[in-house]
Amino acid sequence: MSAADFLLSPEVQKLLKIVLAKPATPFPADALAKATKLTVEEVERTQEHLLKSGILSRCKPSGDAPDAVCANTSFIFYRELRGIALKSFAAAEPIRAMLRSKFKDSVLRAFVLGEEPDGTVELLVVHGDTMPGERDMAAACQKLSAAIGRHLKVQVIASRRYAALTADDALGAKLAAAFEVIAQGKTKARAPVEREGLFQSARKKLAALARS
Repeated sequence: MSAADFLLSPEVQKLLKIVLAKPATPFPADALAKATKLTVEEVERTQEHLLKSGILSRCKPSGDAPDAVCANTSFIFYRELRGIALKSFAAAEPIRAMLRSKFKDSVLRAFVLGEEPDGTVELLVVHGDTMPGERDMAAACQKLSAAIGRHLKVQVIASRRYAALTADDALGAKLAAAFEVIAQGKTKARAPVEREGLFQSARKKLAALARS
């Protein structure tokens, strides 16, 4: 098995999803097994590979606490690896699943804009002709935050505003490096019908008169 294949294995993803969400927290094997729904043997075998590669490190237990592992923040590719985790199995997939299940009729597109220094995940939601309920979105994000171990900061905008964003805007600049978790057409949300301006309406009427 190559290093790339190993990093993409389901066992590794499940472990890193938990550990990278709380890099300073020590995780005993039994706690990881419970959180990942793997067996203790699978956890121990997987974490040994991650320890040898330097992605994880052993954390000195306090008192009679069992041996534990935690994220090795000194690992040369730690930031890149955490970024990959953020944009894939650790945050993007749970966010995508939540939006598709609870807001499929209102969310047109969604982007993970990035991660703040305190671990907060910034999410941009573009709504269609129906806007998601503010309380419903807040409650769903709070529940998901608890599940993935990261706070979610959500901004909801209309599709018209999204279309008007440029690289000169602060939000537009963030979008340049964003990761799209919901693409247009992947939910049941419909884009709002744009109303015609007076000029466009007048042109159509003139064209109709010319044909008559």
